[in-house]
Amino acid sequence: MNIVVCIKQVPDTETQIKIAGDGKSIATDDIKWVMNPYDEFGVEEALRIQKAQGGTVTVVGAGPKRVTESLRTALAMGADKAVLVEDDGLYGADPLAVAKILAAVVKPLAADIVFLGMRAVDDDAGLVGSALAEYLDMPNLSVVTKLEVADGKAKAQRPVEGQTLVLESSLPVVVTAQKGLNEPRYASLPGIMKAKKKPLEVKTLADLGLDKAGKAEITALTPPPARAAGKAIGGETPQEVAANLAKALREEAKVI
Repeated sequence: MNIVVCIKQVPDTETQIKIAGDGKSIATDDIKWVMNPYDEFGVEEALRIQKAQGGTVTVVGAGPKRVTESLRTALAMGADKAVLVEDDGLYGADPLAVAKILAAVVKPLAADIVFLGMRAVDDDAGLVGSALAEYLDMPNLSVVTKLEVADGKAKAQRPVEGQTLVLESSLPVVVTAQKGLNEPRYASLPGIMKAKKKPLEVKTLADLGLDKAGKAEITALTPPPARAAGKAIGGETPQEVAANLAKALREEAKVI
């Protein structure tokens, strides 16, 4: 089984995001960068399939040199090798352009399964998985919470409006992972040490004969409006507090 996992490096979800001076990007000073949490589910599922059926797990990333850290994390979890398309301008690039770049790397690997997270927690676009499937001419099983692979087929479950949709596809296939698919493992100390010696190939856009030009660009970023201060509702008894709350909701908030 030849499995590829495409990962993105994103700001840690606890990082305080600030808009950069250009008004179109985020300030990257003092940001802690991590592997996109949804991509972790893809790495874990790839490793579980590999353990059950054998094969190779390759992780692929695109972006600045710092993305190497997240690729090494995947290698420490158990992946066999990694490929980085290094370019300082790829973070924040058009998702369709990124998908085309990833496809150029993944296609020669002749993958049976390609995993990605269902979305990235920074731009929340959710486009790269389906676009990658299109560029690779593969079926796409998206937002997957359960996956079975056997006899050259993949059977997946995804939540739909409180129900469960069951999909089946022949291999090769692109799968985007949703929370609930598994519980990603932590990299062990021996895994971290081994990761340092595992192969990590670095390519450039020129090597692939591509550029990062896309069909969409960010023209402006604006912070959400500041929330109004809350108001404490007092009273001597629970009944009085309830009465004061109802009065405030009716007369001030005007919601009842």
